[in-house]
Amino acid sequence: MEDLRNLTLKFFSDQELCYADIVPLAQVRARIEVSVLNFLKILNASSPAISDLPLIQRKYSNSRVNHGLLTELSRVFLSNSVSTRSLMRPNAAKAFVRVWKVMEMCYQILLQEKRVTQRELFYKLLCDSPHLFPSQTHVNRTIQDLVALLRCSRFSLGIMASSRGLVAGRLILQEPGKEAVDCSLCGSSGFAISGDLNLLDSLVLNADARYVIIVEKHAIFQRLTEDRFFHQIPSILITAKGYPDIATRFLLYRISKAFPDLPILALVDWNPAGLAILCTFKFGSIGMGLEAYRYGSFIITLYHKVYKL
Repeated sequence: MEDLRNLTLKFFSDQELCYADIVPLAQVRARIEVSVLNFLKILNASSPAISDLPLIQRKYSNSRVNHGLLTELSRVFLSNSVSTRSLMRPNAAKAFVRVWKVMEMCYQILLQEKRVTQRELFYKLLCDSPHLFPSQTHVNRTIQDLVALLRCSRFSLGIMASSRGLVAGRLILQEPGKEAVDCSLCGSSGFAISGDLNLLDSLVLNADARYVIIVEKHAIFQRLTEDRFFHQIPSILITAKGYPDIATRFLLYRISKAFPDLPILALVDWNPAGLAILCTFKFGSIGMGLEAYRYGSFIITLYHKVYKL
């Protein structure tokens, strides 16, 4: 544990390391413990002061897209511009306290070796500190603040993604030690994508498709699966029923890594909302902060035609 604490001292001063990855549970707990100890050390100093929390800014002005836009894999990442949460500024005082409260709750969850969704975490915090967390938005923003401070993914903090996504077509998924699931036999509703990123990461994938097709609209996805479109054109169909959630993006990322030669196409509306969905799948999102780079996929061809039923 002492070695882990020494290693994690780096993240307080290292503002160049602009990403957050999945790290071992013991190391996450150590990072939380170090942050609390450092805070208490400042309070107990001969000249006590309230420290600021240095966080990477999650703004468009602090974002970059690496690699080419069409010819190479491109992803959103954040540079080293820093914002702070401080008790000394009235407009940031509550945000400062929220970070420590969410950190405390996540530490308890990690000690119990459990996981919660962001919605479950909101209800826990609403019961515990309703004046600090009156809405889900406050929880979501604070989680990203904590990710930026500790430099670990929300999954490492014990927070599980809520998934709306579905997959169908020429794809076989097998969880270790369990029976394989043939996504072409799941009917018009498709196979529900789990929100457990550990489970998605452990899946064994097999496919004989020629394309992967992202479908924006759930109704279009259902019609395509009813028509067995994936047999007419060997393909894997995937939908997030609108704006993509983390779990759906992560499964698409895994598929793109497992089958790098499969072209990924997108069937979305030709309007700002459709383009936003497509770009989120392709580049990641600034709102995901330091985790954005983990969920980009190489979409090489774009379709933006209305599908007539």
